Amino acid sequence: MAGNTFGTIFRVSTFGESHGKAIGGVIDGCPSGIELDLEAIQRDLDRRKPGQSAIVTQRKEPDEVEFFSGIFEGKTTGTPIGFAIHNTNQKSKDYGHIKDSYRPSHADYVYDKKYGFRDYRGGGRSSARETASRVVAGAIAKQFLKGIEIHAFVSQVGDMRLDKDYKDLDLSLTESNAVRCPDPEMAMKMEDYIKSIKKEGDTIGGIITCVAKNVPIGLGEPVFDKLHAELGKAMLSINAVKGFEYGSGFEGVKMKGSDHNDQFNSDGSTKTNYSGGIQGGISNGMDIYFNVAFKPVATVIQGYETIDKEGNKVQAQGKGRHDPCVVPRAVPIVEAMTAMVLADYSLLNRTIKL
Repeated sequence: MAGNTFGTIFRVSTFGESHGKAIGGVIDGCPSGIELDLEAIQRDLDRRKPGQSAIVTQRKEPDEVEFFSGIFEGKTTGTPIGFAIHNTNQKSKDYGHIKDSYRPSHADYVYDKKYGFRDYRGGGRSSARETASRVVAGAIAKQFLKGIEIHAFVSQVGDMRLDKDYKDLDLSLTESNAVRCPDPEMAMKMEDYIKSIKKEGDTIGGIITCVAKNVPIGLGEPVFDKLHAELGKAMLSINAVKGFEYGSGFEGVKMKGSDHNDQFNSDGSTKTNYSGGIQGGISNGMDIYFNVAFKPVATVIQGYETIDKEGNKVQAQGKGRHDPCVVPRAVPIVEAMTAMVLADYSLLNRTIKL
């Protein structure tokens, strides 16, 4: 299997399966001398881990990261950073019913056809549990990106949309509720809605908005490695993501060019920011902001019809511990992937200038 490494200079390779002994990764290209706050890394993992509230999967995993290399006396050495997160609460028997059949809208069928074999326990390598390793790498990237602030939050669940500009929100409130929506009133409505969906044995999708502040001018490598293209790739590599838009996004098609153009101030900043902080594939110093759409989790605790390995129609029912809505736990994943992209392009910028 290829495709397990992300990045050019700041590179991350992940390994492991949902129900294996451990998941983990190797970070290559991280500069030396960065003083790491290991507690901050663990805090980001805690934001992603299962079992943290009533509206997420109840799998109980401490998700404690153990580092094996690349760190000495609290600082990065410049050598590969190896780490692992041990799986402690697998219930593989919950997946015995899909050993010989395929769950709709999962990777089961295509993995089996592509590789001729699959780990059916929780989806194996295709499980979103792999993203915990990305959070570790992203948390380290955040500490490398001095001065850059990355804030992600839930802006929509189902039809419930937060119709406020991010500049009008107190983003410090994002972690004050289980949904991770910075508007307390909307967060309560979203939480109640997710709970009602869970009672039905069903799932619902949502949108995460991410904002990166204080990004310097010049990140991005046209023509094929534009900054927004790499951010799009990073987000679309996350499990369950179905869409990515930055700046004015799809709403921008409703505007005339004379209204959509970001007029300059004398210092090079712009009066508006429909460009989303990126022009010509290069960061322009304004806030970078984008939306990431997540589909409803494919596993529903209801009966359904599917096919087995021989193509026979069979009846099945979803089992196991799953999120009724993935977006609350995906917030730190979106932040992590954003940080990795910005760290990689920052290092690439340094290399080119030399």
